[in-house]
Amino acid sequence: MDWKVSTGPARIVSCRTPAPLPVDGPRTIVRLRPATIITPATRWAALDVLELWVYRELLFFLVWRDVKVRYKQTAFGIGWAIFQPFTTMVVFSLFFGRLGKMPSDGVPYPLFSLAALVPWTFFAFGLTQASNSVVASQHLISKVYFPRLAIPTATVLAGVVDFAIALLMLLAMMLWFGVGPTTRVVWLAPLTLLAFVSALGVALWFSALNVKYRDVRYVVPTLAQLWLFVTPVAYPSSLLAEPWRTLYAVNPMAGVVEGFRWALFGSDTRPGSMIVVSSIAAILTLATGAFYFRRMEQTFADVV
Repeated sequence: MDWKVSTGPARIVSCRTPAPLPVDGPRTIVRLRPATIITPATRWAALDVLELWVYRELLFFLVWRDVKVRYKQTAFGIGWAIFQPFTTMVVFSLFFGRLGKMPSDGVPYPLFSLAALVPWTFFAFGLTQASNSVVASQHLISKVYFPRLAIPTATVLAGVVDFAIALLMLLAMMLWFGVGPTTRVVWLAPLTLLAFVSALGVALWFSALNVKYRDVRYVVPTLAQLWLFVTPVAYPSSLLAEPWRTLYAVNPMAGVVEGFRWALFGSDTRPGSMIVVSSIAAILTLATGAFYFRRMEQTFADVV
């Protein structure tokens, strides 16, 4: 009888066991074949993104599970998708807009800040929730095989529901203030994709690190708060002169935020160079995060 043994990051080895000895009959001496030494895998695993497409139904159900769990037994329901960016907008409008007299590029400050808070809230949700998603799904990881990339990907995708609701609130606020969207609003789709790539790239890094170092779950909320203030949410990036403004776009959310304002309000300052730099930074973060996640997922079943 052949047996295959696999333990976490170890490579699959095989050994052969003898058939059971007969109860009656002469005794025989059986010599076992030496088993292959189990050694940890040292190479980086292939990314194999197409495997996610094969498991697309599982990915859909993971997204649906996350959405249902978040709103299950809540009195306010999907209203929480509006509550967070709206209350933050009120606080920013009071302290930065009214008291701090922060410039807003000719746009009413509540709209100026809310246009940035809508994509930022989507990014922050993906960062904080997906960072702990692998550890929270340990009951699945230890029982059945599926591409582990589906777990943080589904968590980030679940935030699209909140993002869509918050975006509708933003459009309603624009009508309230008498500000109509420009024809550049078609750029919201690629800018949303850029926000998704940014959130997923960072989430892959932290979700893999959180399996081995549980301190990560305490670091991520603090990091999200600091990241908010190094992103031009409460202030315009036009306060920075070139080339610092373009260099500032190494933060991928800087290009997303300024791109949203440009697409919605049609500001004269074109954030083209910022969006290019932010896109490169986001793609690099996603690529390196995905390869690191695939490398570390070989240990998930043992460590989690």
